[in-house]
Amino acid sequence: MGTKTNRQKGWLNIVLRGVPLCLITLGLQAQTDPGPRAGAAGAGGAIAGLSGSQGSYFTSGQSAFQEVEGVANGLGPRFNSTSCSSCHSQPAVGGSSPSSNPEVTVPPPGQLAAVASFITSNGPVREARFIRDLSTGLPDGGVHDLFTIVGRSDNPSGCNITQPDFATNLANNNVIFRIPTPTFGGGLMEAITDTTIRTNLAANAGAKAALGISGHVNSNGNDGTVTRFGWKAQNKSLMLFTGEAYNVEMGVTNDIFQNEREENPQCAINGTPESQTNFDSNQPRNAMADVLGFSLFMRFLAPPAAVASFGNVTAASISNGNAKFNSIGCALCHTPSLQTGLASVAALNQQTVNLFSDLAVHHMGTGLADGVSQGAAGPDEFRSAPLWGVGQRLFFLHDGRTSDLMKAIQAHSSSGSEATAVVGAFNALSVSDQQDILNFLRSL
Repeated sequence: MGTKTNRQKGWLNIVLRGVPLCLITLGLQAQTDPGPRAGAAGAGGAIAGLSGSQGSYFTSGQSAFQEVEGVANGLGPRFNSTSCSSCHSQPAVGGSSPSSNPEVTVPPPGQLAAVASFITSNGPVREARFIRDLSTGLPDGGVHDLFTIVGRSDNPSGCNITQPDFATNLANNNVIFRIPTPTFGGGLMEAITDTTIRTNLAANAGAKAALGISGHVNSNGNDGTVTRFGWKAQNKSLMLFTGEAYNVEMGVTNDIFQNEREENPQCAINGTPESQTNFDSNQPRNAMADVLGFSLFMRFLAPPAAVASFGNVTAASISNGNAKFNSIGCALCHTPSLQTGLASVAALNQQTVNLFSDLAVHHMGTGLADGVSQGAAGPDEFRSAPLWGVGQRLFFLHDGRTSDLMKAIQAHSSSGSEATAVVGAFNALSVSDQQDILNFLRSL
């Protein structure tokens, strides 16, 4: 009953009682995420076709996007970081969470300890939200900033506010996380018409029904138009997206969000809005408020560029992965391309947008549910994340729980998820076809 092994011509032949149990090619492994694509950043520059003056506004907005804020400029009294680009920088300015987390370097002395269980040097940039108010039991869902300006050299005299009680909320499973969404190609996504989004959502109804896929748009409560930015597609426009982020993530009041989130008079010492149109300037670009600069930078940011091959990954593998991605149903939610409508900026007018998203929200099941509702997006609903640029992204899913594309795919399957049948189809593929899909995604 002994077992013997013989290595012959690159094969390992395992024999038990003289009967081959398996024949394994040496070095063959299961499918694996190739990891972030190396080489030059496939994004970060201006979109092609801008006029000279439009390019100048892009450059000016890009500069504002990278400015580091202090209290005199409006930082705080509560904040998550000190610059837009500190969180949106992978693989270039405007992108997603970087490999070295800036949130471990920006807090004043002693404040990192309160969040050290979920903010780490090599982990994703995260914002924290409380699902409900523990004192009342009522829904919360809002961002609770990680840090305060207390302890900074520019902290006003008498300001002594404390950090939120993360320990109690963590102990009660009441904290959920969000990571930064990339802003590349934002203007193209903004220029896709509502009709295009709704028509695409209604397309392929039979195939979607067979796989349990439905989905719906999130929408503005006043005019009913489609909202599309953010993890739950909760923001209507880039201007709204930037104004909210400036106020929520850095505490800077602005022309869109004019009120302080923390109005302690010992800490909120600046007049509001702290960042506003410079009415004393006769130069338009100098007069431009930061939130307008941020939004123009994102509006004119080029989309991420896909590649035909990379490293040891061949064009044939990527092509087959693309075909399998479509055939098993991934593309029913991650729509490969949509068209922009009539846009006043020529570079955005009637363009093909290879975003790999339907910009709609879908039930993602108990495994990904965060318990937070935003607009018409419920506790387990999320926007189909645009996949362009995923080849150089480091962290996946809304909370950055994994850096492994394979794990991200499997996380789409849980009770109540519209993606469960598609993940089942993926799991039924051969190891080779699964690997090709992973290679295809890393080519985007």
